[in-house]
Amino acid sequence: MSSKFSLTCVLFLCLVTRTIAVFDMSSNQNLAVYWGQDSYGAVNPSDTAHLQQTISYYCNDNVINTFPVAFLDEFYSTGNLPSINLANTCNTADDPVFPGTNLPNCSFLASSIKTCQAAGKIVTMSLGGATGSNGFANDSQAAAYAQTIWDLFLGGSSSTRPFGSAVLDGIDMDIEGGSQTGFVSFLSALRTLMNGGSKPYYITAAPQCPYPDAYIGTTLNQFGFDAVYVQFYNNYCGLTNYNNPNAWNFGTWDNWAKTVSPNPNVKVYIGAPASSSAAGSGYVTPSTITTIIQQTMAQYSSFGGVMLWDASQAYANSRYDISVKNALLGGTYSPTTTTTTASTTTTTSTTTTTSTTTTTSTTATTTTTQSTSTTTSPSPTSTSGTVSCAGVAAWQTGVAYVGGNEVTYGGDLWTAKWWSENDVPGGAAGDWTYDGVCA
Repeated sequence: MSSKFSLTCVLFLCLVTRTIAVFDMSSNQNLAVYWGQDSYGAVNPSDTAHLQQTISYYCNDNVINTFPVAFLDEFYSTGNLPSINLANTCNTADDPVFPGTNLPNCSFLASSIKTCQAAGKIVTMSLGGATGSNGFANDSQAAAYAQTIWDLFLGGSSSTRPFGSAVLDGIDMDIEGGSQTGFVSFLSALRTLMNGGSKPYYITAAPQCPYPDAYIGTTLNQFGFDAVYVQFYNNYCGLTNYNNPNAWNFGTWDNWAKTVSPNPNVKVYIGAPASSSAAGSGYVTPSTITTIIQQTMAQYSSFGGVMLWDASQAYANSRYDISVKNALLGGTYSPTTTTTTASTTTTTSTTTTTSTTTTTSTTATTTTTQSTSTTTSPSPTSTSGTVSCAGVAAWQTGVAYVGGNEVTYGGDLWTAKWWSENDVPGGAAGDWTYDGVCA
């Protein structure tokens, strides 16, 4: 969606500020969106405007935090190396393969991947998929495969790296068939390599919501994943049954995270279709998923965010990802932050096109300066005078607060703007409104 407006200005200095944050796996506001399969284009091939774009196209704002690249769909193909299929972007039919392999050379994506990483996002390789051919004969073969993945996609080296010099940030296990033989050995060996790397690496999984998952459930119980993107769609336990306590089972996954997972800090994401054509069932409207997100976030401490399938579907569906991010941030999300100051000298008229997610340049006889800031600390809203704090409990760490909750802190009364936990009233997060000094 875009709009045109006429900007009349006098010689001005335009400051565009974009905050770039380092990825934080411990956050409960993360949004992971799969990229690579052109899901929307597969069912709407004539709508060329919304066919999948290169990955950096989806990194022009601060909406999405994680991009699992879908998919490495064959563990062992020609030359005993894997194969990947990125639909209309890179595949074995349309792109050259490395000699003696069935592994496409997608190195033209290296700069695009690096662009996303420079914007504070992580890009991982997703193994499997609904039609993936994956699995190991035994633990020894699986452990050896960790070195292959490390060398091809992560911190190792090889002459057959599909993404060239780009170093991905981890892997995702989207296993939807086959045996779990060797998975723990593979992941454990890979984690050892990651721990010796020069940057943080992550391992996630995408189980389906019926618990335990039939194809990776045992592995989930034996290996410490960083996060699980639970697919709450195409099943009885999907988002459309959120109000049915006999079906919706996020609580079961929260219990798994706290009592079964080897990683007690594992994050559980709500996996959702980004449009009605993204899955057979499970799609809900932006308003419905907003309610589900905010209630789940307030109730379960393992909640880590939302996963969407996929980027093409989200963008075609009026930027569904923005609605989700807005819900995760309690209704406070703004795709870009722009500050403009002006001083009068000469007048110029120009036309600028802006969209919900980007700020475009203005062609005019003006002087324009851009700067990037890495910190933005909202100031607390304040009122003056004293107020009654009778019956209001003191703020406590470890307690989840929602918008409208009142607390006392430092002898003052504060009201929560939105959901928060462990954010001190008056702190940099700006989660609280200052109401006055307790009388």
